Amino acid sequence: MLFGKKSGIKNRNRERYDRVRRLMWIKCESCGKLVYYKDYKTNHYICPSCGRAFIMTPKQRFDLLFDDNSWQRLTPPTVSDDPLHFVDRVPYTERLDEARTETGSYDAITSADGTIGGIPVTVCVLNGLFMMGSMGRAAGDAIVAAIEHAVAEHRPFIMVTSSGGARMQENILSLMQMARTTVAVNKLHANGIPYIVLLTDPTFGGVTASFAMLGDIHIAERGARIGFAGRRVIEQNIREKLPSNFQSADYLYEHGMVDMVVGRTELHDALDKILSVLTKQQRAPKQIVATTPPHDASKRLRGMGENEAYDKVLLARHENRPHFLDYINGIVEDWTYLAGDRLYAEDAAMGSGIGFWRGIPAVIIGQEQGRSIETRQKHRFGMANPDGYRKAQRMMKLAEKFNLPLISLFDTAGAFAGREGEERGQSQAVASSIATGLSIKTPYIAVNVGQGGSGGAIAIGTGDRVLMLENAIYSVIAPESCASILWRDNKFKATAAAAMKLTARDMANLNVIDEIIPEPAGGAHTDWQTTMELLGNAVAKQITELQEIPASELPARRADKFLAMTRDVEIYQPEHVGEEH
Repeated sequence: MLFGKKSGIKNRNRERYDRVRRLMWIKCESCGKLVYYKDYKTNHYICPSCGRAFIMTPKQRFDLLFDDNSWQRLTPPTVSDDPLHFVDRVPYTERLDEARTETGSYDAITSADGTIGGIPVTVCVLNGLFMMGSMGRAAGDAIVAAIEHAVAEHRPFIMVTSSGGARMQENILSLMQMARTTVAVNKLHANGIPYIVLLTDPTFGGVTASFAMLGDIHIAERGARIGFAGRRVIEQNIREKLPSNFQSADYLYEHGMVDMVVGRTELHDALDKILSVLTKQQRAPKQIVATTPPHDASKRLRGMGENEAYDKVLLARHENRPHFLDYINGIVEDWTYLAGDRLYAEDAAMGSGIGFWRGIPAVIIGQEQGRSIETRQKHRFGMANPDGYRKAQRMMKLAEKFNLPLISLFDTAGAFAGREGEERGQSQAVASSIATGLSIKTPYIAVNVGQGGSGGAIAIGTGDRVLMLENAIYSVIAPESCASILWRDNKFKATAAAAMKLTARDMANLNVIDEIIPEPAGGAHTDWQTTMELLGNAVAKQITELQEIPASELPARRADKFLAMTRDVEIYQPEHVGEEH
């Protein structure tokens, strides 16, 4: 019989059939279905049934990421194969020979030069098909050599990971690669070279605990499993069932460890956008296009008309006023949202990312308040937790590393007051944000676009230039709260607003801000297009002026600016109204 087996006799026809079948069909590890190889390849090695992304070979990765499938492989250094003479069920040398035969690679690391979006880069791939992508001496040496090559050529470096961790057969020699590769990564940072990590399925162990979590930007491929210890090990250790999405790419995003989760087919374009900003490519300013949402202009705001100061408070809070993400969509080109504090969480109240502001590559942060009930809950009305402020600090340092201007659009009633914030160090996070903003060696422009409330605002407001929209407000506390505490009656809120001197004109008179940005008649909420044109151009002008000053001089000038504030200030207080205050 053609494909039958005879006892004790090898059937060559059966072997040939199995070999052809393996080449034509792939069994998905996730859903268990057989995938026809042509469909599998056309779909970028993703299961068309369940979406599971299979491990790609280095060649497949290079073809996916580099422009026009064009790249040049780098020659890795060679090392002795078995320094410990390790033997388990089979000698380590046999395992290496088998892996080299199956993959055609010397070891788990393959590197190549090419371009992404026309920008020369070096890409290093940790091959999960070579002994589960485990890291030994050969892999460590290859990573170090590839990074040193990128430093010498001043090329952005992209690390693609897929690994089970350290290689047990090399024991302590494998463990030391965690330190050696970190030394190499530090060289990238010291030389101001972009380091982007692409985390693919699976990435675990000593790889995540070293070079894979030290990037300027972390991208997780959709569907990837990423962690330190394996799921089964953790469940056995803590003796409880873990969530179904535990250690998934989305789980890491929610917990602040990665900047974005990107599908395989979108990776090239995502890297193109990121690299164009970090390498400061030239761009012409894009045309600002903003549509003002419909609103009832005839509807009078409750409380309007008591005095000018409180009118400004109501305009700053107007539900139709543009917020952070509205300004980003209207002004910024090639925006890439960057998420997470790399410690605990992604805080949607603090927006952050990179893009081109009127043609200028920049890092941009700011509080997002949300507009609908769902988005306001998601963004907590722009009141950030410690995670949001630590994310802002990360963006400040990113701007400094690449000498990109930092733009802050602050708009918050204050830092979020809650149990979780106190447990995670809200005061320390705000204080560190102020300190980091004052110390970074790069142009820093802060703009009060709405409510500048308390420490939550100044945490991202210590710029070289502080601008303020005409109808924005800036205060240590809301006038309603001030009236309740000092006047012991909320009805004195307008009186409190006037006494507090919280308008843009007051801020200019007190030398707290450098420029007032005019708003359209009626307020920013009536004409988004004009508001964004005025804001976009005002910020671009300040950046251009600051870029003429050596970056090393900016922190000292910034410090002098804030030290000079509040000196020799006389504040006129209006007469109190009412019998009891």
